[in-house]
Parts: sequence; C-alpha cells; structure tokens
Amino acid sequence: MTQPATRRTLLTTGAATLAVCCVGCGSDGDSSSATASSSPGGESASASGSASSDSGDGQALGSVSEIPEGGGKIFTAEKVVVTQPKKGEYKAFSAICTHQGCTLNKVADGTIDCPCHGSKFHVADGSVAHGPATEPLAAKEIMVHGNTVHLA
Repeated sequence: MTQPATRRTLLTTGAATLAVCCVGCGSDGDSSSATASSSPGGESASASGSASSDSGDGQALGSVSEIPEGGGKIFTAEKVVVTQPKKGEYKAFSAICTHQGCTLNKVADGTIDCPCHGSKFHVADGSVAHGPATEPLAAKEIMVHGNTVHLA
C-alpha cells in the first residue's frame, strides 16, 4: 500500500527540482560594461582593446549596415540599443529607460528616446539629454565581427 505524499515531501521535492532547473541560469558575476569599435582591418576590438576574428562570439544582433552613423537601432527582444556616434565606432546600451523602466522605442536626432515620459539619452555615451530620467543608460558590451554586431 502506498502512503500519500506529505506536504514536507512535496515541498522538498519541489525545491530540489527547482534548484536543478536553475543551474546554469545565473550570472557569471561579471558586471563590467564596455563597447566595441571596428578596426581598419574589419576585425573588432572590444573596449579592452583585444582584437578578435572569431565570428562565434556572442549573440548576433544584426548587420552594421542597420546602424546609421550618428544614430542607432533598438533590438527590442534583446533589450539593447546599438549606436554609431562616429563612423566605425559602435556603442551599446540597455534599451530600458532609467526613469521608470519603459523600453526605449526610437533613435533620432542624436538621441535614444523613451515613449513613456519623454526621456532622451545621447547616442554617444547614453547620458541623459532630456529628463525626467536622471541616470544614464547602462553600457553593454558588444563586438563587431566583419559586418555583424554581436553581444559579448
């Protein structure tokens, strides 16, 4: 005869299952942020200055041709905005507004814009161009391999 499961058994089993499922979901603890710029040879250099020609690094976001000079593109699914302040210089920032967490929706006239309350951030460095936001956008690390922008 089988005994019915107790609440303690169910909770213990559930906690153990959850722990196993969460393995690998955590952060590696590296909270550094950086940007990348393309070198004259078409390879990319991360902000630390190391060049890489391996195209398998990071998640591909899109082509550099999608990112206009002086502007940028928002990758909504990845919550990242990639900008090109100067020709061949690519920067990336969180696409989440620092004011109240809305997703940024437009890059125009040198700013990255929030639709919720009108905050604007500079494409060059993510700093606040117009409030109500008071904090800059968090920088993200990217790499440019050939003609493709990758999250680092």
